[in-house]
Amino acid sequence: MAPVISGEPIGIIAGSGAFPLEIASSIQRAGNAPFIVGLRGFAERGVRSFPHMTADMLDPHLILDALRSQGIKKVVLAGGVARPGPMALFSIYTFFRNREELRRIVSGGDDRILRGVVRLFNEEGFDVLGVDEVAPDLLAPLGSIGNVKMSVDSEADIELALQCLASMGKFDFGQAVVVGGGRVLAIEGPEGTDAMLQRVKELQKNRRVSLEKPSAILVKASKLAQDRRVDLPAIGPKTVQSATKAGLIGIAVVAHDVVLVERERLIRDADRSGIFVAGVKG
Repeated sequence: MAPVISGEPIGIIAGSGAFPLEIASSIQRAGNAPFIVGLRGFAERGVRSFPHMTADMLDPHLILDALRSQGIKKVVLAGGVARPGPMALFSIYTFFRNREELRRIVSGGDDRILRGVVRLFNEEGFDVLGVDEVAPDLLAPLGSIGNVKMSVDSEADIELALQCLASMGKFDFGQAVVVGGGRVLAIEGPEGTDAMLQRVKELQKNRRVSLEKPSAILVKASKLAQDRRVDLPAIGPKTVQSATKAGLIGIAVVAHDVVLVERERLIRDADRSGIFVAGVKG
């Protein structure tokens, strides 16, 4: 991993949520200069606190020209967009040039779309960086993250979860599982983490899952072949809320592998709910 040169301008292609703004702040703290391209209809108003521009996803010429005018050669993708938003960013630009490749990318899953976006940026002379390269302080550290401590009893369940995730990673499937009482209770599918936690809540409510005592834990890690430039797993306040509603006692993530979105609020909400959040070894 090549280090980002101090003082170098870095472009942020910003979708929805607070995460792009957190990346921009982290880039500034590291002595680099962020420039945000806020995608119209998605980016937060907070982008105005940084050097920025607003562009439509279907106007790639404007986006590319703006990045080049700022002397930017490195970009990071952050925030949510409605599918197939990431591909739409370059659809007009590439459609006539490589129609078959565009069709193959758009017909695939989200991972294929994101990889297609990375490839297209690369073709235009930009390096796409991962969050771990431009804002490593936003990743989960090793050890307790909040004030609630993980019990020794949870360690065996977390090890079981990591083994399960490693097995799923061979098939490029899933970044999260819920474990408890020595069992895997749920595996994340295309629906995402919050929907999986809702499923766990319903299973316990309908007594399809019964634990002798509260012990269910959410465990997240990146996939074995994860492209760390896009779609690193993340947890945030919404994850804590969903985990609490599902009756979980904690959240464990692989240290330096999972993004903590709105860390201060995440910790505050977890402490208030009485669930632990911890970074563990993968």
